Amino acid sequence: MKTKNFQQIFYPSSIAVVGATNTPGTVPNDIFTNIMRSGYPCPIYPVSPGHATISGARAYKYVIDIPHPVDLAVIVFPSTVCTLALEQCGQKGIKAAIVISAGFKETGPKGKELEDKLKAIADKYNISVIGPNCLGVINADPVVQLNASFARKMPEEGAIGFLSQSGALCTAVLDYALNKHIGFSKFVSFGNKADINEVDLLQYLLNDEKTKTILLYLEEISLGRELIELLKENSNKKPILALKSGRTSEGIAAAQSHTGSLAGSDEVCDAAFKQLGIIRAKNIEEMFNHAIALTYQPLPKSNRIAIVTNAGGPGVMAADASIENGLELAKFNPQTSEVLKKSLPRMANTKNPVDVIGDARADRYDAALTSISQDDNADGILCILTPQSMTDIESIAHLICRVEKEMRKPLLCSLMGGSDVLSGIEILQKRHIPHYSLPESASQSFAATVRYARWLSRPKSIVKKVEVNYSRAKGIIGKFLSPDKNYLPEPEALEVLNCYGFPILKYKIAKTSEEAVKFSEEIGLPVALKVVSSNVIHKSDAGGVLLNLKNKEEVKRGFKQIIDNVQAKKRDAQILGVIVEEMAPPGKEVIMGIKRDSSFGPVVMFGSGGVYVELIKDIAFRVAPITELDAREMLKETRSYILLSGIRGDRPADIESVEECLERLSQLAMDFPQVSELDINPLIVHAKGKGCHIIDARIMLTI
Repeated sequence: MKTKNFQQIFYPSSIAVVGATNTPGTVPNDIFTNIMRSGYPCPIYPVSPGHATISGARAYKYVIDIPHPVDLAVIVFPSTVCTLALEQCGQKGIKAAIVISAGFKETGPKGKELEDKLKAIADKYNISVIGPNCLGVINADPVVQLNASFARKMPEEGAIGFLSQSGALCTAVLDYALNKHIGFSKFVSFGNKADINEVDLLQYLLNDEKTKTILLYLEEISLGRELIELLKENSNKKPILALKSGRTSEGIAAAQSHTGSLAGSDEVCDAAFKQLGIIRAKNIEEMFNHAIALTYQPLPKSNRIAIVTNAGGPGVMAADASIENGLELAKFNPQTSEVLKKSLPRMANTKNPVDVIGDARADRYDAALTSISQDDNADGILCILTPQSMTDIESIAHLICRVEKEMRKPLLCSLMGGSDVLSGIEILQKRHIPHYSLPESASQSFAATVRYARWLSRPKSIVKKVEVNYSRAKGIIGKFLSPDKNYLPEPEALEVLNCYGFPILKYKIAKTSEEAVKFSEEIGLPVALKVVSSNVIHKSDAGGVLLNLKNKEEVKRGFKQIIDNVQAKKRDAQILGVIVEEMAPPGKEVIMGIKRDSSFGPVVMFGSGGVYVELIKDIAFRVAPITELDAREMLKETRSYILLSGIRGDRPADIESVEECLERLSQLAMDFPQVSELDINPLIVHAKGKGCHIIDARIMLTI
């Protein structure tokens, strides 16, 4: 496996800027001057064939002319020259490069060819490459102070690592962060990721002592399985926040199973992030709102929040937002209530949210914040301030800083307004106390920290392996594999599921109405009839299903009716027979299935079943393999869990049997990559202790 030379990228002992120029306002010039001005303490060698000096420093015609060892090359030549430049870097013994230049695969086939050559050279000389087509790399660690990018300014030092596929977004993020005094440990625009990708960089940041929280912007996820393998054992337990663009679900129209049509790329991405503990943000502001709470404050022990405000309206809005986000308003202990009553005016509200009244100065905020910070019934505090004529904003901000330093629970603030509160906000942000323009945003971020804390404390769970008849299932699937997508006939689909221990009803395949009658008596009336056809996917839509046939005459007529219905609806239907199946005992209908995602691989789905599954969309997903805990959480995420648990006098359903089926389905998905889509719909779940039964199943195969 190729070595990743991250030390040379982030802590180089010398740098060559290959393609530097003296022309101000150009990327090559900006890169060189940024490295010089950022405070980088080691040698910098400009490489520029047409210049004797760059910004007063001696320039070299080629990188191989540099008489000293070089750790890192920053390449800013035009794309057509980059391969030659990287080849010379390899000859020089340079083990890391940042290729800033654009003009590669993002431009089309010719650019892709250039990028492939770049990758081949990197592999040949074991050069670790960031890019091409990227903004560059920033390391704000005071030891190195490296700005190897064309960003306008060096960010403040901090504990947040930022990784982005988009260079243009990086410049906006840096400006946003500087304005709010948000510092970074490492800041990387990785561009086309010809060599080093987001998973490589994540692994580095997970082990980086300077990084406490990791932010990730992706335009597409091409390494889903690698991401899962890396993060399923995130022993560092660092918060990871992701902003993934492209929420549309192209290609769903081509899916033919219920699971395929429901499992869009964005739904799968959400499920994978949830499984891995990644916090998904909707936008840049939300990402940083959550990040500052996770980075600068301790995690809350639970979801009980206390609100302190000098204005009743914002306090009520914050309370509403907190409850809407799954938080609970803390109920103070008697000692806290007594302190608040003694310290605040008679008209103040001493219950949560605490209103210290509009004319409050620092002493009232001190009494409220200090007493609540010592109350074990409150797991965090949201402090709100609105600027009144008598409000000493800076004194209150300094007071907040003092109280926060002594607290062992999170404190979030919202100084509402504009120019009047700017000085107070500046004080808070310089002390890295999370500040939010609106209290509702603070409530959302506190809720995000609660969810992350719960994810960290979730019980350990394993992926169980059950005994199955793998060889028989493999034989059945092998008989039906072809270059085109192909559905298994239902009898074979049921048999594959039977090999994996799923509960199958008794059935037989009838070729004639006489056989249907005979089999119905052998199985036991009443029965169901279902058409068997490899090109009739949704049997009910084609009139290919009849239920609860109680006698021989109904079975005989039903057989003919099904054949007539299907032939009328689908003239080219290849009818192989009719399944005669026992009727399942009554129960609740659910659906479960498999879809193979192009990035994350096999995905397991669970939800409310029946013919209206696409309309209801009461579903949950997990990427296989799933644990016992994953299966349980999938059920709990759906409204069908309420029905299965028993309401309005209903007996609880056999939830444990459903969880077991999901685990078996996960194992099947991992065992057979040829299964591209699978539906079990419906699965009838009986009363607790009575199990469940598959009523209908379809399996699509792809080579």
